[in-house]
Amino acid sequence: MKARVKSSASSSRAVFPAASPPPAAERAGAPGVFSLLAEHAHEQVSLFFEPSSGYRGIIAIHDTTLGPALGGTRFWSYPSDAEALIDALRLSKAMTYKAAVAGLNLGGGKSVIIGDNRTTRREAIFRAHGRHIESLGGRYITAEDVGTSTQDMEFIRVETQHVTGLLGKSGDPSPVTAYGVYRGIKACAKLRWGSDSLTGKTVAVQGCGHVGYFLCKLLFEEGVKLIVTDIDPQRVKAVVQDFRATAVQPDDIYKQAADIFAPCAMGAIVNDDTIPQLTVAVVAGAANNQLAEERHGDVLAGRGILYAPDYVINGGGLINVNAELHGWSLERARNKAGEIYDTILRVFEIANEEGIPSYQAADRLAEQRVAAIAKVKKSFV
Repeated sequence: MKARVKSSASSSRAVFPAASPPPAAERAGAPGVFSLLAEHAHEQVSLFFEPSSGYRGIIAIHDTTLGPALGGTRFWSYPSDAEALIDALRLSKAMTYKAAVAGLNLGGGKSVIIGDNRTTRREAIFRAHGRHIESLGGRYITAEDVGTSTQDMEFIRVETQHVTGLLGKSGDPSPVTAYGVYRGIKACAKLRWGSDSLTGKTVAVQGCGHVGYFLCKLLFEEGVKLIVTDIDPQRVKAVVQDFRATAVQPDDIYKQAADIFAPCAMGAIVNDDTIPQLTVAVVAGAANNQLAEERHGDVLAGRGILYAPDYVINGGGLINVNAELHGWSLERARNKAGEIYDTILRVFEIANEEGIPSYQAADRLAEQRVAAIAKVKKSFV
């Protein structure tokens, strides 16, 4: 795997193009960034630095077998550049699988901007990001994600057409994402309790941001008792006032006496420290990369906790931006997100048939579709 580096007085960019994954022994001995790229088998990773604005961005394209890579832009203060890269790699791979199981003709990608997302210098940063996206020639399409907004997408749009989630179009994907998660939770309830009614159930929601708020609204309207937390007290206050929720401290959310735990914040929160605290029957929420490691999916299964694979249940956001790309109505996008109910049931059907954890069953479903389309495309070469 070789690197092409392009630099100028105003910016610098490094692009890591596609290569066949090396043998496991060679991967184990590979240093630094290249071992990460080999491990995740990405088609391309691009790094761009623009000093006048302070823009530092990474775009990871995992797979374009099904179509151009689509994934949001995350703006976050990462502890290190390496952690930012790892996040981009993991998230972009998840987007490939998310698009595949949702039946969309899109590949998987993701971008991260390293920095404080509270900055007021947004136009310069996001226009630099737009130029970064434009340099990839349509292989990657971005959208809103953690730390970014529809207004930020408008800044990107000045520099490139390869952006969705614009004002006056599909806009904020949170309502559709939340609806898909809600439908997925109902599917889990059907599997666990024989009925998809959530009336009288208690759900512990971690994260009261855009998706968490709309999810709480849907759950409240069905008669769910809500226990909520967030690192932002104002977000918690809004959910408590609007949906009569009970607020707890962030570290206490895992040990609540609830039926369902709905993680809707950052990833890697199902781990060795949190799993022993859980007393729930179901883990189903909107957060990406909920399992700190794949083995934690096995631990949940071993404890009899039903886990809805994150990229399956939170696919509504991707469906929403796909709707914008293809001119779908909001109603059609919402109906498509509602199909997550059936997809979750299919994932657990595969898990039961093959005796594997749900996260492996979801991977199997996604990989089968990508492989089938790759085979068709190869036959025409």
